[in-house]
Amino acid sequence: MTATDLIVVSAVCVYNRQGHLLTVRKRGTDKFMHPGGKPEPGETAAEAAARELSEEVGIEVSPEQLEPLGVWLAVAANEAATNIEATVFTAPGTWEAHPSAEIAEIRWLDLTAPLPTDLAPLLTDHVIPLLTWG
Repeated sequence: MTATDLIVVSAVCVYNRQGHLLTVRKRGTDKFMHPGGKPEPGETAAEAAARELSEEVGIEVSPEQLEPLGVWLAVAANEAATNIEATVFTAPGTWEAHPSAEIAEIRWLDLTAPLPTDLAPLLTDHVIPLLTWG
């Protein structure tokens, strides 16, 4: 692999009633990230985000309900020498989630508390600064 490897993904910011941000850890990895993943052929970024939310944490949102937050390039959390191009959305409302599919663990992140050290670079470098200082 070279440093130019790029994976295109969609990710979603999901909040609970306490205003905490949902993060997930996939099986066999050690970093927490947004729920989300790679689009299937022919899927838009929003369609991929909605499908992944349903598959990974059981949240049903239509692609049209997702609000675009931004698009960022970041270092991939769990793949060496790889970057991601992430289209990030926000799901409206508040939610409860449960781990499914390849998700080993979920964690609700209090954005007003000190951040854990096991977060994906997309969260720490781009999304959390926007959410907390933007």
